[in-house]
Amino acid sequence: MIAPTRLSRYLSKTFITSFIGLTLILMAIIFVFEFGELLRRAANQEAATLNIALIMAALKLPYTGEILFPFAILFGAIHTCWKLNRTQELVIMRSAGLSVWQFLGPVVLAAICVGALATGIVNPIASATLSKFRQMETVYFRKNSNLVSVSQTGIWLRQPAEDGYALLHASTLDQKQWRMDNVTVYTFDDRDNFKSRIDSPETWLKDGYWDVKDALVNTRGGTATETGVHIPTELTARKIEDTFADPDMISFWNIPRYVKIMEETGFPSTRLRIHFQSLLAQPLLFAAMVLLAATFSLRPPRFRGTGIMVALGAATGFFVFFMESILGAFGASQKIPVFLAAWTPAVVGTLLGITALLHMEDG
Repeated sequence: MIAPTRLSRYLSKTFITSFIGLTLILMAIIFVFEFGELLRRAANQEAATLNIALIMAALKLPYTGEILFPFAILFGAIHTCWKLNRTQELVIMRSAGLSVWQFLGPVVLAAICVGALATGIVNPIASATLSKFRQMETVYFRKNSNLVSVSQTGIWLRQPAEDGYALLHASTLDQKQWRMDNVTVYTFDDRDNFKSRIDSPETWLKDGYWDVKDALVNTRGGTATETGVHIPTELTARKIEDTFADPDMISFWNIPRYVKIMEETGFPSTRLRIHFQSLLAQPLLFAAMVLLAATFSLRPPRFRGTGIMVALGAATGFFVFFMESILGAFGASQKIPVFLAAWTPAVVGTLLGITALLHMEDG
């Protein structure tokens, strides 16, 4: 049983107001620093104007907000509990016979709803704007960067080349041997003018170059067949794995489709599957943050050490967040199962919060 309807609305509104206020404040601070950093990088780039830096900083803002949500939930819950204590509203609710579960229920439910909205709505927006930000960053700041992407037609790689860049397309990839099949290479100069096309049944990634087998080279001067074409590259197997299919740039709703495509083309999908499960666990994680915050923040003002308890609550919340990062890294390296890596922080945080509140409530 939770608190009466009117009280539930009041508690939810108080928590949501604190959460939104903290999120906006933190996002504004980070926006200023991000904008300043982009201006610094734009100082030596003629094409990167003030408006470009402003647009890029704004495009990165939804992604920043998504990262800040767990911390905003944590500190929003701490602020809500502190306010209830300071205004003696908690004492009044206690004297009316309400248990900790009854007045925490609306706050936990609000946190779960925020988590669901963050997963289903904010994440797709953040992934789209981050993708656009990375594209603009490549155009204005890192023109010679390597790019790797996948689609239903196969794998695409972009890399710097002599006096321009090269685009490589392959239908499949054997990751164990780093061999690509049915490869087509397009080369362009630095003004995007076409230079040549190379077709090959298979291409191998070697140390510092692509070994193109039985290449059919088409240039403006004609067509020729060459047996040993080497295309210099700075890409390595590790770089391709790290830059390929950044989970942050893929919408929650599109992740299952990308996982299927990656597995069909030969790339590992572990990082994407962990990211997908982490997004599914996000509502439970937000609920855990509320429970952990309440554990340390519902201490009555007459007891000393309230500040220390609040600090411990914040430290516990940060511990859960860093545990999520560490377990994600273990999961990505396939040391632990995907489900365990994604759900453990949320489940452990929730159980810790419930256990501590049971001890506090029932002695």
